[in-house]
This record gives sequence, C-alpha cells and structure tokens, in this order.
Amino acid sequence: MKLEKGKKVVILYTLIIVILLVIGSLFAVTAYGINQIPKMTFDNMLAYTTKNNKKSIITVGIIQNGKTSCFLYGENGTALPYSEHIYEIGSVTKTFTASLLFKAVNEGKIELDDSINKYLDLPQRDYYPTIRRLITHTSGYKSYYLNKQTISNTLHGKNSFYGISKNELIECIKRTNLKDKDYSFNYSNFGIAVIGAVISEIYKDEYTALMNEFIKDELGLNKTKVSNSSGDLEKYWDWAENDSYIPAGALSSTIEDMLKYAQIQMDGTNTNISGTHEMLAEVNASSAQYKKMNIHIDSIGAAWIIDKHNGIIWHNGGTGHYNSYIGFDKENKIAVVILSNLPPNYRIPATVMGIRLLVDLQKGNV
Repeated sequence: MKLEKGKKVVILYTLIIVILLVIGSLFAVTAYGINQIPKMTFDNMLAYTTKNNKKSIITVGIIQNGKTSCFLYGENGTALPYSEHIYEIGSVTKTFTASLLFKAVNEGKIELDDSINKYLDLPQRDYYPTIRRLITHTSGYKSYYLNKQTISNTLHGKNSFYGISKNELIECIKRTNLKDKDYSFNYSNFGIAVIGAVISEIYKDEYTALMNEFIKDELGLNKTKVSNSSGDLEKYWDWAENDSYIPAGALSSTIEDMLKYAQIQMDGTNTNISGTHEMLAEVNASSAQYKKMNIHIDSIGAAWIIDKHNGIIWHNGGTGHYNSYIGFDKENKIAVVILSNLPPNYRIPATVMGIRLLVDLQKGNV
C-alpha cells in the first residue's frame, strides 16, 4: 500500500526527531563502547572519546577526603593547564527544578500528591497527574510531544525545544488523557516542563527569574544560570524567553559551581536539597545494556536517580553539543562531576566515564 506524500513527510520528520532529539536520552554509546567498556579504565575511555578531536574540552571534578580537585583534558586525553569553562548541563537542570519544587513543599505552598489542575487552568476531568508522578517520571507523559515548532527546530539544526510556549504546553496537557496509576518509568522532559509551569503559578513569576534567584541566593552559585547562549565555548543552544521546556534542560554552569552543588548535596543541611534524594518511587529501569556498564536506575527521588547497587545518587544531561554527569556517594562523601563539550551520542559519554571514575574512587583504585 502506498503512502500519500503528506504522510511520508510526517513519517520522515518523525524519524528525524527521534534520531536528533537528545536532551531526554539518558545516554548513548557507540557499539564499540558497549563492547569494550567492561575492559576499559577511565583513562582509556577519556583517550578514546577525545581521540584526534582537537576541539575536545572535558573537565573532570572530584570531591574526596574533604578535598576538591579539577582537571582539564583535550585531544587524546591530554591533560591541559586548568582553566574554567562554561558548559550546558542539560538535564542536570531537572535536579535544580526539583530543589525549587521542594522549597515550595517546605514552605507549605504545594504537596507532592496534589494534582496539577490545582495550580494550572485546565478543563474539568476525572484525573490529571500528581506532582509526585511527574517528578519521578511515572506520570505516563511521553518524553516530548511533536508539534510544528519542534519539527522546524530540528530540521534547521536548532534546540528542539526552542519557542514552545506555556500556552502550547497547556494545550498539550488538555489533549493528553492519562489513567490514575503509576506508569512505568519513562524519562519525560514534558513532565518536568509541567512542574516548571506549576512552580511559576505558585510563586506568580516566570521560571527563569525564580531559578536564577534561587541559584544565586540559596545555593550561592555565581556562574550557574538559565542559559543566555553565551560562553567561552561553541554551539550553545538558543532559548526563547520563558520557553516552557527551560525547567527540563536550560542551565549552564562551570566545574567549580557544579562541585559546590555536589558538596551541598552531600552536606545534607539544606532541606530543600536533601529531601530530593529520598526515594519516591521504585522503578527498576536498569536495562541489560545499562548494567553491563555498571549503571543502575533502581529507584528515583525528586528527579535524582538512585543506584542502590553502587550506593550512588546521580543525574546526567545532554544538549546538541554538550553532555554532563554528576554523581555522589553521600555516605563516603565522594563526588564526581564531568562536563564535556561533545554531544551525548559521541563515542563514550560523560555518564559512562563518570560512573567508572566514581566507583574506582569508592574502591580506592584512584
């Protein structure tokens, strides 16, 4: 049966989106990497990932024994004189959004089992997702929903989520019917975008202003912010003012700020932070491929992924030309942050290298 021309175009566009949309993927690894990873050291991974790539700028940060160390690497894993760079941290942004959410929880402005229609202007319906299900990726929402803007962005090589307004987000919520149940874990940028819209309604301000203030005043981070597409590296994503997907992946940062952020996670003194680590859902989403690389998604807190096997709490991020990883062992006060100016699907991503380095540190092998 032959497809009409219009349908062929839609299918083609859909395939392009699936191939190119990277912000929501946990990580991607080449076939070479999957087969070789169990045998590779962290240094092997770093050298392979940066092999003959003169533009590689990967920064690694470590916290151990109360000390913080930063290292900079370039082509072929060569150690470079340390200097600070601005990276997009992609979906690590979700952990910041979760902390801002818990600020609202601790202030009594919202409860995790509230439905989103308590805060958003939505038509009467028997069920809308709860905050708890959104922040644990068990709401049933897809990672993203296609529209003309998303397709156009991708075809023109832009940030796939650029220019999608809050009104478009609300209209998509209206069109999407879900059941009142815990769905299987499905990593959802859309769900976190909805969380951002709820936070904006609670505080009667735009997410960007709220987050930038929270980062500066409560977290004390001076080089982390909602990206304005500027920095010392290349190919930063564009974001339109108050884009609805900003809460899912629009922050930029530096290694020094991210190590401060990791230390705050391990200190446990800020309840807006520490509460996000508590398990909210068992998800058991570790595929055979993940386990082969010693990456475990056993349960989830407020956005943070909990690896019970290794005693690690972690998250990662990816945009068109950057990928990142932050993981920490709260009991032993060990943390690793990796920031890379390479795409998430380029050779071995920061996630895989990060978990290898963190486990090696736990075992005293570094």
